[in-house]
Amino acid sequence: MKTTWRWISKSALLMLHDESLAEHGGGEGVRDEGLLDSALARPLNVMAYSDSAAPPDVATLTASYGVGLAKNHAFVDGNKRAAFLAVGLFLALNGWRLQCTQAEATFTMLAVASGDLSEDAFAGWLRLHAARRTSLTQASLP
Repeated sequence: MKTTWRWISKSALLMLHDESLAEHGGGEGVRDEGLLDSALARPLNVMAYSDSAAPPDVATLTASYGVGLAKNHAFVDGNKRAAFLAVGLFLALNGWRLQCTQAEATFTMLAVASGDLSEDAFAGWLRLHAARRTSLTQASLP
């Protein structure tokens, strides 16, 4: 069955980044629009150039967002935070959620940004820490 992905819009990421800066501080603004556009296009390129017999899974596409945003440094400040927010948003848009502690998330994003954790390894980490969300219609409500 072919999956129809819901991608992250630039406006949504900019809004999340602004909210993160308002809460945690940091320099405002986009340092390089081209690098931001490139990071947002990474997972679409992964999808477009993948083997149709073995298309990328949610972890591969999510890792592509995370690595692209963490390493491109498109923002003046808050690049790792923006990367982590994009990871959570892409998972949520596509029916998944991240299950990890704040310490695990921080350690992992620092490793991604420094290059100590490869994109493939990050995708593997996401496979261990992402779970399908239960829809409200499936959940047993009181």
